[in-house]
Amino acid sequence: MPAALAGKKPNIVMILLDDLGVGDVGCYGQTKIRTPNIDRLAREGTRFTAAYAGGPVCAPSRCVLMTGKHGGHAKIRANAGTAPIESSDLTFASWLRNQGYVCGGFGKWGLGDHGTAGTPWRHGFNEFFGYLHQVHAHSYYRDFLWDNDQRFPLPANANGARGTYTADVIAERSFAFPRKHKDQPFFLYATYTVPHAYFEPPDVKPYEDRDWPDGERRYATMVTRGDTYAGRILALLKEFNLTDNTLVIFASDNGGVGSKEHTLDFFNTMKQPDGSTLRGQKGTLYEGGLRVPFVLRWPGRVKAGAVSSEPVYFADIFATVMHAAGGANTSHEDGMSILRLLEKPIRRPMVWESHGWTQKTQELRADYGIAVRIGDWKGVRNKPDGAIEIYNLKDDPGETRDLSATARREKAMIEKVMAEQHTAPAKHLGSMEWVK
Repeated sequence: MPAALAGKKPNIVMILLDDLGVGDVGCYGQTKIRTPNIDRLAREGTRFTAAYAGGPVCAPSRCVLMTGKHGGHAKIRANAGTAPIESSDLTFASWLRNQGYVCGGFGKWGLGDHGTAGTPWRHGFNEFFGYLHQVHAHSYYRDFLWDNDQRFPLPANANGARGTYTADVIAERSFAFPRKHKDQPFFLYATYTVPHAYFEPPDVKPYEDRDWPDGERRYATMVTRGDTYAGRILALLKEFNLTDNTLVIFASDNGGVGSKEHTLDFFNTMKQPDGSTLRGQKGTLYEGGLRVPFVLRWPGRVKAGAVSSEPVYFADIFATVMHAAGGANTSHEDGMSILRLLEKPIRRPMVWESHGWTQKTQELRADYGIAVRIGDWKGVRNKPDGAIEIYNLKDDPGETRDLSATARREKAMIEKVMAEQHTAPAKHLGSMEWVK
């Protein structure tokens, strides 16, 4: 039993960056952007080369992460801003709190705005500081954040001013959490917003001397800033002698995304160490939209310096936490403990869905896409009545050759899973009104 080795419940730390591409990190082949702390985390833990988010965009991915239900079963299936999870949805923070953990969340929540059933303090978090509404999290100079259920004003940002960089404020609060709770089991959910959305860092250090387009310098700065935040947390664990009894999970919430300011080619965001280039980006069900950097570190429990090709995804996090904290639980809802999968790999289906929504009516559209991976085989259906594309990821990680015409057995297997694992979601998504 992993937890039994320590004689006490392990701390759980999850560091989640926002829209970070799998190729944006040094340990995944990046050569221009500095990520020394994440790279060190990979050297001290296990790096996964076939790790996936819960979905191709923020809110659905985070819903899968928190509940352990894949995209065909989860409550939130579109980036609807304020659509909340329900009071009946069990998060792993709630489960941990019932096991005696103190739980803190810092950064972007995205699973329920103030006044809904989906706020973090209704789902296991003793302390939350940051953004509830994910659209608010697009800007790093908002004039308020949420400190639990109270507004935390930032006067220096009033009337459009740019006096306080919210990412730094949130990070500092996250650093205070382990210091405050170092003598009891804690779960730290450091869900930093960098490098998502507006690339507006207060400076471009350490890239001010690079002859790069300004947008690329700003993007790289934000990635490195996220790495620095991660390094501060790792240093605190070392300072308090908590490293050996803490499971650290590092990931991004979905695949990388290009824009007018940041092209995917400039830093080879979709380029993999094996030379392949992932297809698509955030918002698609291809590998570029779903594949994420993913590292586990737990000295003595997770092998250091290892690289695993075992397919894992966000639906597995709940079960992993249960396994680490309780020892006996190795599966939950649609996920399996990654600690168990490292010991005994298993071929199982993994499912993602992507839904459109209509802002005017606040309803999910009838069209949706679904993807399934089983072993080396992956199927993508971009709309309910569309054709199923079939790819062998072992031979074709870039998803360039559709084998649906010849891989009939694999196609039938994946089509069956798609039909069985999709459930009809709630049509109404809730209010999109911003909190004023």
